[in-house]
Amino acid sequence: MKNLCILSLFFIFGCQNTVKENIKSEEFSFEEVVAKNDAGAEEAKKWLEKIIPEYFKADISEQDKMMRDMTTKKYYEFKTDATNVDLDVDGSLTLKKFKEKWENDYDTNFAGINTGFLISDQDWINVEVRKCEIETALPNVYTFNVILADDGFKAKYRRRIKVIKENDKFLVDGIIELN
Repeated sequence: MKNLCILSLFFIFGCQNTVKENIKSEEFSFEEVVAKNDAGAEEAKKWLEKIIPEYFKADISEQDKMMRDMTTKKYYEFKTDATNVDLDVDGSLTLKKFKEKWENDYDTNFAGINTGFLISDQDWINVEVRKCEIETALPNVYTFNVILADDGFKAKYRRRIKVIKENDKFLVDGIIELN
């Protein structure tokens, strides 16, 4: 019995040292984490600045597929529901049902009810990214202050766009429409 107690103590202390060694090997300095997040944010910014104009230059028949490819599945469903609130289409929700369904996932007050993806107008001539500033950069989650403009219609759209990196791919996971 005494030998069993001694053996148990060796096992317990041996496991504690292994855990401490694993923790030490995973430590990063604050500067390393910030540099990695900043680099990821810059990469995400370039992606947004490229993908947004491509979306608006694409044939309208391709835009739904592009939206699906550039957003998370959940955000795609949210924005589709927001666009179709109170419309006479299959799966359309009332405003009340829409808010109840999505209130725990997204801010429904800035969803762009009955508006399209990225801009609130149905028509456009040449949508450009005028401003894309990094607001926050957390590990694989970035938010940007974005201004889209269409000089042909003399329109500007202020947006706060959340981008995540998932499986080495950037995806939009939220857009707050500020005007």
